[in-house]
Amino acid sequence: MTQIDYSENGSRNRGVRGTRLLAGLAYVVAGACLLPMVAVVLAALTGGTDAITHLAETVLPRYTVTTIILVILVAIGTFCIGTGAAWLVTMTRFPGVRLLEIALVLPLAFPAYVLAYAYTFVLDHPGIVQTTLRDVTGWGPRDYWFPEIRSTEGAAVMLILVLYPYVYLLARAAFLQQSATAFLAARALGNNPWLAFRRVSLPMARPAIAGGVLLAIMETIADFGTVSYFGVQTFATGIYTSWFSLGDRAGAAQLALCLLGFALMLAVAERTLRGNAKYHQSGKHHVAHPAANLTGWRALGAFLLCAVPVLFGFVFPVLILVDMGLESEQNLLSDRYMGFIKNSLILAGTAALVTVAAAVSVGFFQRLRPGRASTSAAYLARLGYAVPGGVIAVGLLVPFAAFDNALDAWMRQTFDISTGLLVTGSIWLLVAAYMVRFLAAALGAYEGGQSTVHANMDAAARSLGQTPLGTLRRVHLPILTPSLLTALLIVFVDVMKELPATLIMRPFNFDTLAVQAYRLASDERLEGAAVPSLVILAVGLLPVILICRQIGRR
Repeated sequence: MTQIDYSENGSRNRGVRGTRLLAGLAYVVAGACLLPMVAVVLAALTGGTDAITHLAETVLPRYTVTTIILVILVAIGTFCIGTGAAWLVTMTRFPGVRLLEIALVLPLAFPAYVLAYAYTFVLDHPGIVQTTLRDVTGWGPRDYWFPEIRSTEGAAVMLILVLYPYVYLLARAAFLQQSATAFLAARALGNNPWLAFRRVSLPMARPAIAGGVLLAIMETIADFGTVSYFGVQTFATGIYTSWFSLGDRAGAAQLALCLLGFALMLAVAERTLRGNAKYHQSGKHHVAHPAANLTGWRALGAFLLCAVPVLFGFVFPVLILVDMGLESEQNLLSDRYMGFIKNSLILAGTAALVTVAAAVSVGFFQRLRPGRASTSAAYLARLGYAVPGGVIAVGLLVPFAAFDNALDAWMRQTFDISTGLLVTGSIWLLVAAYMVRFLAAALGAYEGGQSTVHANMDAAARSLGQTPLGTLRRVHLPILTPSLLTALLIVFVDVMKELPATLIMRPFNFDTLAVQAYRLASDERLEGAAVPSLVILAVGLLPVILICRQIGRR
């Protein structure tokens, strides 16, 4: 019988092995997150100058200008709506404020492309709004002007309506954490509430607000479904067109490199602002802001300013989608749709488990061995949140397609056997893309829970003979169960909504709800697209409900 070594040396050896295993996993995860970016850079640099020269002479200026215009519009819109609503629900009291404080988060459940399908169905030329207008006035199609929904401005409005909650949540948290002393001092010096807000409260909340705006901007440059459906030519649509429609791999890689550079620049700016967002009150005690009671037209104005984003960002789209779904011929219980749901659940569930496991390995290794190596691994693991799904897809397809082709050629030459594409087009490569894309979200949720585990618990577990892996399994994971479930839910929902990476990398004949909605909408079958869109929305409500519960417990 093998004797188990309970001696100090045996425990130390097991601890060393466990630490090495965690280190190996953390470095593998960091390398996987770095691989797409390195592959995009190499593919772009080795693709020659013909492709980028042709792009620069034809579509690159248009992609650049359109992307910048979209970014500017979304930045202004999310800043105004998110900051204004956060200030009103935090610093004032008016009828309905408690309900709106929670409801303002609800549009976060919508993918922007689903919102685009709903409003196109209503506002486009054959939609009910313009049809009713022509019936009432007797005008012909060219007798009046109506805002074009399929435009850069229309895409910006769709993105603003679903992305302003990023700014709202961060701005609201910043306003709640501010002490009222500086604001009251400004009021005592003769500033009215608006001037005191502009000169004192807004500058103090600037890093948090800027962080929310930059998150919205990064989601904007990563968006593919909305701009593609509206025919807006950005870097995201250019990558897909170059890869699939034109078969220009070098051009796609070079466009991906341009988008990657822009995204990483924004990521650095966001991390810098977040790192500087440390404002300490000069007083010893936190003084809560006195809420101003609004009445009359001021209360009505505040209610409308907070209610309009909720109505147009959640209530109206839900009603439109339900009406569209009831009029469609799509059967959600058919074998075909059950296949879409099954594929979506398999991808989302597998990706959530893999991503959270990767986050645990990186986060616990950084806690176990704090230093330059573990910090670098954690930083690389977070880079994926700044990289659009289309860039990650190109960055993974390029090296693994080369590997598959080289392996197939060698097997043919050596054994006269064709291996085909073993990795490219597989579910596991798509899951790897999801892990890279959403690891930062899982890591943030895990680290938020890990901060509540005191270091004395680790010391106590080690003194009782626990190895690092034993400490993780018996101490950390039971305590962190709520945080881990939150991380699983966030990644699950994000994968359900992800479109560009799924569209580019999915296995042959392996469609998901997001792909089905996009395909039906591309064929102008908007009623049919409403059915999978409603399922995606229902799943997306889960993390929003968690956020609303946290707000309700304030």
